[in-house]
Amino acid sequence: MAFEGYAVVDFETTGFSPAHHHRIIEIAIVHVDPWGNIGGKWETVLNPMRDLGPTHVHGLRGADVKSAPMFEHVASQFLGLLANRVLVAHNAAFEARFLNAELARMGAFSPLQEGDALCTMRLASDFLPGSGRSLADCCAAYDIELVNAHEALADAEATAYLLSAYLHQDAAYRAWTHHKALAETRRWPSLEATNTQWVSRRREALIERSFLHDTMAVLPASGDDTDAQTRGYLAQLDQALADGFLSVGEADSLRDLATDSGIGERRRARLHSAYFEDLANAAWADNVLSDFEEAQLRLVGQLLDIPASSVADALSGQSHAAEAQVQLSSANTAPGRETSLGGAEGSTDHQLKAGDLIVLTGEMAEPREFYEELLRRRGLVPWASVTKKVKMLVADDPDSLSGKARKARAYGTPIITVNELIRLLERLEG
Repeated sequence: MAFEGYAVVDFETTGFSPAHHHRIIEIAIVHVDPWGNIGGKWETVLNPMRDLGPTHVHGLRGADVKSAPMFEHVASQFLGLLANRVLVAHNAAFEARFLNAELARMGAFSPLQEGDALCTMRLASDFLPGSGRSLADCCAAYDIELVNAHEALADAEATAYLLSAYLHQDAAYRAWTHHKALAETRRWPSLEATNTQWVSRRREALIERSFLHDTMAVLPASGDDTDAQTRGYLAQLDQALADGFLSVGEADSLRDLATDSGIGERRRARLHSAYFEDLANAAWADNVLSDFEEAQLRLVGQLLDIPASSVADALSGQSHAAEAQVQLSSANTAPGRETSLGGAEGSTDHQLKAGDLIVLTGEMAEPREFYEELLRRRGLVPWASVTKKVKMLVADDPDSLSGKARKARAYGTPIITVNELIRLLERLEG
């Protein structure tokens, strides 16, 4: 069959383990052609015939789904939208498990094996080294807007644009050919066609997100957060804790996932400890710990069995102060970081050399292509995303609030103005 491109999917669910009888309650699909262009999009809520789980995370309530179709009513149409396409998702193992479970409930065999779905979270280790695992964090590196996170269509669209950015950054990347071959030979089960109408969610009100939900979106990758199994486990931990509550079923599901991923209890305890420390550092990022943030950290400490002494250190700011000192020391000693980090207008101590990666963000006096050509003429490399390998970020406004600017500040990457870039290029030419 002819390869037609990519089908980016996202599911909202009642929980995070089909083995514990959780179900899909919303699906979304966005098509991306082989060259990275965004195509059609589809969405529907589903009636799972059970409670909806953490409604304050996904924003769906019983009234939203009581007249919605069940998965089996839309399965034929859904699989038709996957045909001849690479299945893509952020943390794809999660979507694959739920899709296979829903098909199994119908008595249908899924051809989707472990690793068959293309995962934008896994790809981040190659395209965005040093980034966090969350969709929001990966999107920020490319200035991809993500609004209404944890709505299936919003997440699927953001993932589609993230995939497009990857495709444009490296069209010869090895994974494209491998997954294209899988898509051309995969045969989804043949199901009875239906004309069931898909039902979009109601969007009258914005979902109020918790401190934990927003903070987890920007947690950094830790030293252990490098292999696929660990990233998958931590991504599920994000989801489980986003509502500030860990049910017995969720705790059992996490333990099962750790066992299936080859993560022993000692390593799991180390992951939880590093996770809690990252969360505390994020809470202290503004140098203030509110009463609400303190209560949330105490709660997470209890849920993850963090020693009381470690929780006390986090609440007093000791771990945050130590982390800040390490970051400051690293920034002062890193190769090529003899510049000031503020990127203030008129600074003269920035230095560039041929091969440096330079990222542009925001509106500028001239079209972006104009500045990209200036960079290339002087042997510099215009780059699409902010990673730790990037030398500088250029913005018309050095106080920009763009996703790229937030990532640059997190990495300690200098942010300079367009005028300063021009002066540096003139100096490089001279």
